[in-house]
Amino acid sequence: MVEESAVMMEFQEASPRVSEWRRFRRVFLSRGVVVFGLVVLIILFLVAALAPWLAPYDPYKPATGKSLEQPNIEHLLGTDILGRDTLSRIIYGSRTALMVGFISVIIASIFGVTLGIIAGYAGGVTNMLIMRTMDALLCFPMLLLALVVSAVLGGGISNVIIALSVATIPGYARVTCGVTMSIKENDFILAGRAMGASDTRTMFRHILPNAFPPLIVLMTMQLGALILAEAGLSFLGIGIEPPGAAWGAMVNDGYRYLLKNPVLSFAPCIAIMLVVFAFNMVGDGLRDALDPRLRGLL
Repeated sequence: MVEESAVMMEFQEASPRVSEWRRFRRVFLSRGVVVFGLVVLIILFLVAALAPWLAPYDPYKPATGKSLEQPNIEHLLGTDILGRDTLSRIIYGSRTALMVGFISVIIASIFGVTLGIIAGYAGGVTNMLIMRTMDALLCFPMLLLALVVSAVLGGGISNVIIALSVATIPGYARVTCGVTMSIKENDFILAGRAMGASDTRTMFRHILPNAFPPLIVLMTMQLGALILAEAGLSFLGIGIEPPGAAWGAMVNDGYRYLLKNPVLSFAPCIAIMLVVFAFNMVGDGLRDALDPRLRGLL
């Protein structure tokens, strides 16, 4: 009877099981700046998706208003030197920013993760060759390397995506290599290899899913950096070719008229600032929520 009472007490004192989704949601939404960043990103995606319906004018059509018109009821952010509506170009510029950011992240992550997981799993000479190549690329700052590649390939959105992808591959490779070297020493990896699992299956079926949390955080933070890099390339004149709507090109077009019409530069600058800040804050929140050492207990 005494033993049954002790067992019942232990059963009652056992903490209830908490779902991982509930714990993730609590930690991720616990900070106001993360929620603010998430709201900004939701608005950005909606604006990009609904751009044809939200833009009051054709962003590529000149003379929709007077040249360098001040903000008014018809043109809420005024017009540029060609008479194009600034608000419409900012709305369509969100599409360019998201397209360049996401496609560059996808391409860079595919190549970088593949190289990193091969280097970390194989080790030896393979690891040395791959990682020393990545170290050589890391010697150049991302924007400088993208600037060189863009200068060689020329302008245009496709060349900008290629340049930014090449510049960000080393980061994914190094993170994936380090995580792979840690995961491959776990018992379940050794058990799978003992049961006859092939190297390819071990790498992409067992190691890669366990390496996703830090990679998701890296991708989220890289999105903001890539959008900022694309704006920098467009500002320098080797990014998105005119008449394409790009925030960096709009800053370049408007800084000559800062005293006469400062909105031409300030409006796209504020858009870049908010989007980069939002991606960084959401990435920081994901890091806290996905890292068991940081998220604590519910």
